[in-house]
Amino acid sequence: MAVPKKRTSASKKRIRKNSWKGKGYGTALKAFSLGKSLSTGNSKSFFVPKNSLKVFKRIIKNWNNLNRLGSKN
Repeated sequence: MAVPKKRTSASKKRIRKNSWKGKGYGTALKAFSLGKSLSTGNSKSFFVPKNSLKVFKRIIKNWNNLNRLGSKN
């Protein structure tokens, strides 16, 4: 007869959840950093046409505005 597994403790569940979220945060941070370097023209490893830099700068500006609004709450 099948027996249910033991329940995972809340702390173990929290640790796994935070680890999973941390990986996503790290990836997002790298992507943002790359976008920022592309927008400022400091990137050494990517070739970006000049007209697309305007789009990157607008994205960076919006991101900074969102962060500013989020820190006030």
